[in-house]
Amino acid sequence: MGVEMMEERRIYMWIAAAFVTMVSFGVNNTIFKWSTGRGLSKVHIQFFFYFVAFILTLGFGMVHDAVHMNLITLLLGSLIGILNANGNIQMSKAFERGPASLTSPLIGINAIFPILCAGFIFHEHITVIQWIGIIIMLASAMIIQYSSDKNRNINYLSWILRVGLAILSFGLLGILMKTTSYLHIHSLETLIAMYGGGSIYLAISSFTMKEKWNGLVVNVGALVGLISILGYSSYFFALRTGTASIVFPIVSLNCLVVVFSGYFIYKEKLKRYQLIGVVSALIGIIFTKL
Repeated sequence: MGVEMMEERRIYMWIAAAFVTMVSFGVNNTIFKWSTGRGLSKVHIQFFFYFVAFILTLGFGMVHDAVHMNLITLLLGSLIGILNANGNIQMSKAFERGPASLTSPLIGINAIFPILCAGFIFHEHITVIQWIGIIIMLASAMIIQYSSDKNRNINYLSWILRVGLAILSFGLLGILMKTTSYLHIHSLETLIAMYGGGSIYLAISSFTMKEKWNGLVVNVGALVGLISILGYSSYFFALRTGTASIVFPIVSLNCLVVVFSGYFIYKEKLKRYQLIGVVSALIGIIFTKL
């Protein structure tokens, strides 16, 4: 009986960690949404959030003598940081070039890649009911992010390229994160390499893009960095102790936070299909716990 209770507690812990990640990513996406209305550069905000997070994680690791880097950790962590930064950049460019009604839902299908990877490469056992829940959650995320707004100024070739690059970046990111947990690489070391590699990539990007600097991006970036540390620490814990095939779709529901923040903060009206998406997302979560 004691063993069963411990196992049940463990399940609730990694599911709770996945939800913390979902909320953290959703809050950061809400901040990015707010910054867009203020004309702030996403590249510059990301640079400061990566740099602040790098300093904090490196400082924490050095104080506690918990930094023991090796080449694999540096490579995987840096790649994760670069892919996440590039995915966000490509997604913002896709919004500028194509129909908003399709951009988010299409990019959202990137979760399929790490889910299939977890099932077929890392041999995670998933029941039929859980598969139904996973599919429902992914469909819900796509429904919630759908926008009926039309955009006549569309550059389809450039848009498709940006969407494809974003899907590839986020999909590979999920696979690499699962790989680090499979190789039992310490999450703190991965985070240090991730934020360090991402900082270098974004510093180079900021110079090539030549976007205007704004003092506000420092404060916004620092805030996003703190939230990101919480989110990614929970993400790695959930992947290490739980079922990645369930963790990924839960995290993909971070769009729920953006939708509800838009409703409560910006007084945006929830559309009927979004309400359907919210309800179906909750049903999907219940299915994955059966």
